[in-house]
Amino acid sequence: MTSGHGAQEWDSRYSGPDRVWSAAPNAWVAATIRTWFTGRALDLGAGEGRHAVWLASLGWQVTAVDFSPVGIERGRRGAQELGVEVDWVVADVRTWEPPAGVTFDLVLLAYLHLEGDVLARARGWLAPGGALVVIGHALGNLTEGVGGPSDARLLHTEAEYRAASEGLLVEHLGEVVRHLPEGDAIDLALVARRPLSERS
Repeated sequence: MTSGHGAQEWDSRYSGPDRVWSAAPNAWVAATIRTWFTGRALDLGAGEGRHAVWLASLGWQVTAVDFSPVGIERGRRGAQELGVEVDWVVADVRTWEPPAGVTFDLVLLAYLHLEGDVLARARGWLAPGGALVVIGHALGNLTEGVGGPSDARLLHTEAEYRAASEGLLVEHLGEVVRHLPEGDAIDLALVARRPLSERS
């Protein structure tokens, strides 16, 4: 839920009385993940924590990382209200690393729009059988959709997703259209899973 702005700007956005994002999970994320077996999950660019809290409510052991202390605090309050546990981490996902030896059964990146190799690094944190789940504004949204970043460098392409999922088993890759009051937003979604057994 982070685009190419600094933590201070996101702190400002998150400090208002209302949530910046819906408290409910993204519909595609929910439909994709809700029936999976639970395990250890990582929510990168967690924002106000909507996905982290939702995953925890399903029984996942969740680590949520975002560089906005205000967003993380809002997520922490949301988790407390629901009585769920989340490991909240204030850090820049472009440089953050999980503790040595820790891997995840799910790594979720929802509307994380940053330059850098976050996707490729996240791939390396998957446990055998773990899934990389990504959804963000597609490059085509810039000219054909509504909302999202206006900087083409921050938007997602199939080529980017394919490169990020090298060595993984791609289960889904394609556009997702969200119908909004102001028009249709065009997202790109990926589900790619690390093989249970890998040849060395």
